[in-house]
Amino acid sequence: MDRAHDDTVTTAGTTRSRPWGPGLNIGMGMAPESRRQQMVKLCWTLVYLLYLAGPVADLLTDSHTVVAGVLGWAGLTAFVLPYLYLVLGRRVRDGLTWRQVGLISWLYALAAALTLSMGQTWLVLFVYVTVGAGVLLPLRHGAWAVPFAACSLLGAGALVGASKSTLVTMFLPALMGGAAMMGVAGMGRTMRELREARETVAELAANEERLRLARDLHDLLGHSLSLITLKSELTGRMLPDRPEEAARQVADIERVSRQALVDVREAVSGYRRPTLAVELAGVRTALRTAGVHAEIAPALDTPVSTSHPGLGAEEESALAWALREAITNVVRHSGAKHCDILLDEVWDSDERRYLRLEVADDGRGPARVHRPGNGLSGLGERLCLSGGLLRTGRSERGGFSVRAQVPLRAVRPPQEAPGPSYPQA
Repeated sequence: MDRAHDDTVTTAGTTRSRPWGPGLNIGMGMAPESRRQQMVKLCWTLVYLLYLAGPVADLLTDSHTVVAGVLGWAGLTAFVLPYLYLVLGRRVRDGLTWRQVGLISWLYALAAALTLSMGQTWLVLFVYVTVGAGVLLPLRHGAWAVPFAACSLLGAGALVGASKSTLVTMFLPALMGGAAMMGVAGMGRTMRELREARETVAELAANEERLRLARDLHDLLGHSLSLITLKSELTGRMLPDRPEEAARQVADIERVSRQALVDVREAVSGYRRPTLAVELAGVRTALRTAGVHAEIAPALDTPVSTSHPGLGAEEESALAWALREAITNVVRHSGAKHCDILLDEVWDSDERRYLRLEVADDGRGPARVHRPGNGLSGLGERLCLSGGLLRTGRSERGGFSVRAQVPLRAVRPPQEAPGPSYPQA
C-alpha cells in the first residue's frame, strides 16, 4: 500500500533516531535500506565531523613544525577513516568481537597520542571515542568503556595543561554522548527484537488462520462431496435401465453442488470481510508501536451496528478497509506524531445520509501533483461499489487526510402493537 503524496517509500520497520552526539544518524550501526537512508546517514555524520574544526585549525597554523604537521594530518586521517567505518558500517552481531575491541582500542590510542603530542585542542577526539564505544560495544562492556574514556580525557587534559573550563566542556559531552549512544544502541536492539517477534506472531497467526480455514472447508465440503460421490455411483448403476430415477439423482447432485458452492462463498466472504471493531483493535496497537499519539472518536468505542443502525455489513466492511489503509499510510509513510480518527454522520448533496470516517495526521502533507497510489485507488473502487466515496487532501494539522463515507440505509421506526379493542356500547 502506498501513499498518494509520497512516492519515496521507506521500508517498514526503519527506526529514525534523533541526533544526540557526534556521528549519530539514522540506523547507527545498521546498514541503510535505501539510497535515501544512506544519504541522510552520511549527511548526519559529516555534520558532526565539524567538531574536528579545532584540530584542523590547529594544523593549519604555524604553531607546529613541518614534521609534526605531517604526523598530525596522518594521525587525524587514521582516526577519521576508522570512525567513519564505525558509524557507516553494519554490526555483524551484538556480542563482543575482536574487530570491535581493536577498532575502539585504535581510536583510543590515537586520541591519547595526538592529544599528548599536539595539545589540548585535540581533546575533542575523546568525545568520538566515547560515542564509538557507546554504539559499537555491548551494554555490559560499554558501561565501563565510556566512563573510562571520559576519565582518560581528564587525565590527558591535565597532562597537557588544559584549563578547568576546557576540561568541563569536553568531559560532559564525552560522558553524556557516550551514555546517550548506549541508550540508542540498546533501543535499536530492542526494536529489532520486537520486529522479529512481530514477524513470528504474524506467521503463527497466518498458520492458525490457514488451519481454521481448512477445518471449516472440510466441515462444509466433506458431507456435500461424499453425498455427490454416492449419488454419482448410484446414478451410474441406474443407467441405462432406469433413466427417470437416474435423472432425479442427477437433479439432487446439482442441488447439493450448488449449495456447497454457496456455503464456500459465504465462508470465504466472511473471512475477507473486516469490521470496524476488529480493525480498531489493530489500529491502536499499530499506532502505539509506531509512537503516534492517537485521538479516537468516542463513537468508535461502541458497536457501530447499535449507534448507527442503518449501516450494512458491506458498508461497514468498506469503512474497515479504509481505516486499515489510512492507518497503514500513517505508520509507514507520513512521519506523523499525532493522528485523529473521527466517525460521524453527514448529509451529502444528494440528500442522503452518510457515515463518514476521517483519518487525519500531522505528518507530510499531500504533494503538489496529487497522484493516487494503488492502495488509495483500490480503496476508492471498493467504496464506490458500496455506494460511497473517498476524499483525500490536507488535514487541519498540515498533514494528510483520508475521508471515506458510505451511505446509511433507511431504518423504519418500529410499529406499535395495536391495543386491545373493546366492543362499542
